[in-house]
Amino acid sequence: METIAWFGAGLMGSGFVEALRRRGSDVVVYNRTFEKARALERFGARAAGDPREAARGARRLHLMVADDAAVDALLESLDGAIEPGAVVIDHSTVAPLPTKTRFERMASRGVGFLHAPVLMSPQAAREGGGLMMVSGPQAVFAEVEAELSPMAAHLWYLGERPEKAAALKLCGNQMLFFIVAGLADIYATARAAGVTPHEAFELFSHFKPGGALEWRGKKMADGDFAAAFELTMARKDVRLMLETAAAGRSPLHVLPAIAARMDELIASGRGGDDLAVLGVDSR
Repeated sequence: METIAWFGAGLMGSGFVEALRRRGSDVVVYNRTFEKARALERFGARAAGDPREAARGARRLHLMVADDAAVDALLESLDGAIEPGAVVIDHSTVAPLPTKTRFERMASRGVGFLHAPVLMSPQAAREGGGLMMVSGPQAVFAEVEAELSPMAAHLWYLGERPEKAAALKLCGNQMLFFIVAGLADIYATARAAGVTPHEAFELFSHFKPGGALEWRGKKMADGDFAAAFELTMARKDVRLMLETAAAGRSPLHVLPAIAARMDELIASGRGGDDLAVLGVDSR
């Protein structure tokens, strides 16, 4: 049985380690806080006291740490300790440009390297759900594809462009943040009108906004701003929302910025375009 070295025992990393052990993999875990790695021994993993110890004999090295600085520090600590022919798979959420540089550095050392960030919850990591995106050399991906497949419900290989998975992971997280921030403003407006957040949320069991993502999202990507919902009329609705919230003394955080952008576009003569014109490249 080949040994897997796992670096990072946070919520997501711990979920993956638990799943790997349940599938029978031999896993050695390293975490800067040793107690977190040792906590995974209850699943049959082995805790290592330093990164090089964890890497010893491992054919697959999975990284899931906080940021670019943590990834680079970890890889430097492993320089010379990675077994010939082993593959390093970084699942961390990191920036595109440093990721591209990281690929170049690892290639110069003769190390097979992939970036494989995920869009999933810790529970999905334990259950093999969610999405895993992979960028890197096709030959390296082919070598580990069968091993990565059980880790996610959808394994999406994006090709050899090294920074693409990093960019799309940021886009995915942005959507999550926008949804949460938008809901916060929706609930604030509802409270101002005497409607509870639970009552407001019930709307979405009848009105399914996901269709707008499919339809208007494509229009925006295509640069198609033919009006189905004119920007001037959308701005009127935003005015009503802002006035309702203000009357109820409910502060909004996202909608005022949207209103300001709408005003800019209307002033520039785009008021007759579709709401999708918010996505026009303003450069």
